Amino acid sequence: MIIIGLTGGIGSGKSTILNYLKNNGYPCFESDKVAKKLLEGELKDSIIKLFGKEIYNPKGILNSRVLSKKVFSDSKLLKNLNDTVHPAVHKAFVKFKNKYENFPIIIKEAAILIESGSYKSCDFIVLVKAPRNERIKRIVARDAVNEPDVIERINNQWEDKKKEKYADYVIENINLDKTFEKVKILIEKLNNKKGTH
Repeated sequence: MIIIGLTGGIGSGKSTILNYLKNNGYPCFESDKVAKKLLEGELKDSIIKLFGKEIYNPKGILNSRVLSKKVFSDSKLLKNLNDTVHPAVHKAFVKFKNKYENFPIIIKEAAILIESGSYKSCDFIVLVKAPRNERIKRIVARDAVNEPDVIERINNQWEDKKKEKYADYVIENINLDKTFEKVKILIEKLNNKKGTH
């Protein structure tokens, strides 16, 4: 089994590539979605202790925007959040890996795959990047947020240059058709390299 780690900064198009892989039958572990589920489940009490009840709405749904605002302006709070969430996500990934152990390739997607150190559990790292202006445009349109907020979020993530040192393969995502073609070729190469699982 080859574990492909898929990562990229906000607005890079990482989720679009993930959906492409999912639609092509590859088991995909979505770290950010799993984390959200845990935050609304078994980790809820710990999170309330750290951030207060206003992090959740009356129905117990996490208010990601409030949480983002708190952690992106306070590195100590961000560290506390990561220290709570990452071990639980890792445990969930081990279960996922065991479930799909007969598949030759599985995908582990995470926005901060490299920063969190969880890239170490992957065999091959794919970094998705896009020009900064393009990313800002995409996020403003997608999340209906203003530009300064987007820039703050981007500035709180590692720069692509820093991430590139850890990546085995970098996809510059400007044209989607070309991006999908690159992904297809890469997966075929890895499949052939693996031969049998």
